[in-house]
Amino acid sequence: MGARKRNRANQLKEERQKKYYAVLRNCPTSPRKMRLVTDMIKGVEVSRALDMLKYSTKSASKDVEKLLLSAVANWQTKNEGAKIEESNLYVKEARVDQSRTLKRIQPAPQGRAHRIRKRSNHVTVVIDSHNLVEEVEQEKENKA
Repeated sequence: MGARKRNRANQLKEERQKKYYAVLRNCPTSPRKMRLVTDMIKGVEVSRALDMLKYSTKSASKDVEKLLLSAVANWQTKNEGAKIEESNLYVKEARVDQSRTLKRIQPAPQGRAHRIRKRSNHVTVVIDSHNLVEEVEQEKENKA
């Protein structure tokens, strides 16, 4: 591996360590229905987002709630000793990507068949802290 490639790989690795996220793969819900739920929590504080998901009537909200709790647990493992209440965590990004589509056939009248597409998706939730962002900006100003 060349030096440039190695440096870029190390840079990406460091950025990934600073990012707090959780991924749900192959969730058997259509991406359109899942996006309704994830759009609801984008940019919202974590505690408020959990409340919104808990009392939502959408069935996809249970999956997103578990995923958000997983992202918070990932944040805790990387920030030992820090308290969640004081860190002002918020949902920085919630992304839904289409996954595999299972194709099935439904019998129809007169020997015909209708195609049924059972869609699934991948969900990624990224959380961040307002305090960390402000501290980084202050450090940049102090260096300049």
